[in-house]
Amino acid sequence: MVIVDDDRLVRMALRLVVDGEPDLTVVAEAADGESALAAVAEQRPDVVLMDVRMPGRDGLSTTRELLTRPGPPKVLVLTTFDSDDLVLGALRAGALGFVLKDTPPARIVDAVRAVAEGNPVLSPAAMARVIAAATGSGSAAARRSSREAARAKLSTLTERELDTARAVADGLGNPEIAERLHISVATVKAHTGNLFAKLAVENRVQIALVVRDAED
Repeated sequence: MVIVDDDRLVRMALRLVVDGEPDLTVVAEAADGESALAAVAEQRPDVVLMDVRMPGRDGLSTTRELLTRPGPPKVLVLTTFDSDDLVLGALRAGALGFVLKDTPPARIVDAVRAVAEGNPVLSPAAMARVIAAATGSGSAAARRSSREAARAKLSTLTERELDTARAVADGLGNPEIAERLHISVATVKAHTGNLFAKLAVENRVQIALVVRDAED
């Protein structure tokens, strides 16, 4: 993992927490976006823990850049505010979730492991708050444009794919979706793979955002 934060003490504390786990290792630290891009290019980490407010290149633009590169790492955003616009932008750019800086160490470790496995680090309640803030912001014209674009994307889905997308937006995991739709987990995974391609998204958070945009 690469830790990106402009506060040296925060980086030190996070390294102590992460390196204390037998299955996790911090391979580099960075104090700003440019240094983060260089560290990721050199170390090829599985996960980047990314601060959003830094001098120079901020966490949002750095996340966007990282996720355009081949074989990008999973990005877990680190922030002080759970309603930060930069966090919402990072989620839309492809970050898998966020943790607050005052999160207990054990939960930060759990979040890193979840992101490494490709799972968004948002409880259903937290996801609902973030998505509501994201889809409720901006002008009426901008929201209408987002709604129309999202509905156009959803119109390309089969009925079962649409049901799967809505279940993802409700914060359900694959086993829960399988139970709700009375299908196998393997079929859920197949539908989810189709959603990634048809909706042009990279992760489940982005699927949920498309669904919420369409319903806004």
